[in-house]
Amino acid sequence: MNGLPSCRKCSGVRLNVDCVQCGAEAELHSRGRCWRCTLAERVDRQLAHPVTGMTPTPLLPLARALKAMDRANSGLTWINQPHVVAFLRELVASPNLSHNHVDRLPESRTREYVRGLLVEHGALPRRDERLELFKRWSETAVLRLPEGPQRDAITQYIRWHLLRRMNAMEAVSESAFLRSKQTVTVAIDFLVWLAFERNSSLGEACQADVDEWQAGGSSTRQIVERFLGWAKRARLVSVDLKVYPHRRGTARRLSVQEQQEVISTVLHPRAVSPRDRLAAVFVIILGQRIEHVARLRWDAVVITEEAVTVKLGTERLRLPAPLDEPLRELADQARRCNTAAHPSTAWVFRGANPGAHINSAYLRGRLRGLFPVRAARLGTLEELVKTTPVPILAEALGYHPATIEQFAHNGGATFGGYVAARLEDLGTEPPREEGASSTDAEVQAAHRFGRRSAN
Repeated sequence: MNGLPSCRKCSGVRLNVDCVQCGAEAELHSRGRCWRCTLAERVDRQLAHPVTGMTPTPLLPLARALKAMDRANSGLTWINQPHVVAFLRELVASPNLSHNHVDRLPESRTREYVRGLLVEHGALPRRDERLELFKRWSETAVLRLPEGPQRDAITQYIRWHLLRRMNAMEAVSESAFLRSKQTVTVAIDFLVWLAFERNSSLGEACQADVDEWQAGGSSTRQIVERFLGWAKRARLVSVDLKVYPHRRGTARRLSVQEQQEVISTVLHPRAVSPRDRLAAVFVIILGQRIEHVARLRWDAVVITEEAVTVKLGTERLRLPAPLDEPLRELADQARRCNTAAHPSTAWVFRGANPGAHINSAYLRGRLRGLFPVRAARLGTLEELVKTTPVPILAEALGYHPATIEQFAHNGGATFGGYVAARLEDLGTEPPREEGASSTDAEVQAAHRFGRRSAN
């Protein structure tokens, strides 16, 4: 009557919507029970041990997490799928729970998803899944070579060079994982070529072999240099084999006009989703690598009613409107989304697997439909070095100074020309926000595209 929410009894609705099991007034699923009670019953059934009929103690955290999902209908849909039912049946039949046991179950996306749930809710300890995946992949990859010195050489390289470096990392990044896979693949290709095209081996290889190998394929073959350098240090080759370096600085860059066209598209709310808009902002405005964008954490972001700031390097950057809008939207979505896979995620870009950030290759593929990602990033950095000193830009954007210095060198930018360039581009000293640091003022050049597109 007064426009305020009221219960079923007060509103005069006679339809019975009270759950017969928990008594809650809610949408009913079946047999007079609500979705949440139906989900709880289904979870207990699927996680019941075949002998005891009870949920094994190690799986209780998983059971509690599934039952507590905000969207019980989503949990019910997932757990009723035949492949999920079959996997859980195999999981609960084990006398114990460990990563090794899960590894022995049939490989599938469901296996890794359930593993992620078990880790996220404390049923299994965390481990570096990329490291484990590389180990499994490399064990299969080396089988391309016949048993003997060739396979032994690549196995030693993997074990004593690549895996040693990966084990020393706090967490293997996606770029390190892909780089290691590519290195092994190219090295095996070279050894296979030596064996079947030259009827030779690594210990017998000469410079002519390397030259012919490199000339017969794409520039990716240059990567064999990593393996050959290690082989020389390991005394598996007696000569110093050289690889012709690929000429750097030839990759395409988006021009300023092309960047402006991209920005006018990605900042349009109806054209692009908030997630893709935000990723595009970091690439086309702030020149960030897509791998770093995918790993952005909420603790690097501060959102207030007045401003949005993000920490990419040593300083916080303020995102002016409209650059801040997609981040505000994602933060609002994160507050309203509580699932068993991401109960309280630390990642701005949540991934498909529990507790993980988005796959950078997937995110790159999403943006590739809007603009060439690498060309956009390189073009942005090439423009930024024209108006901002190298040390300031490197600290603000989280790059190594040598990387930014290379862009400045390629573009002919020098610190001496910085003041003149900025006066010409901005017309005056960029205004500082109240309480902003000197770095905030210096890196406002990074926002110039956003200001123009908003005008």
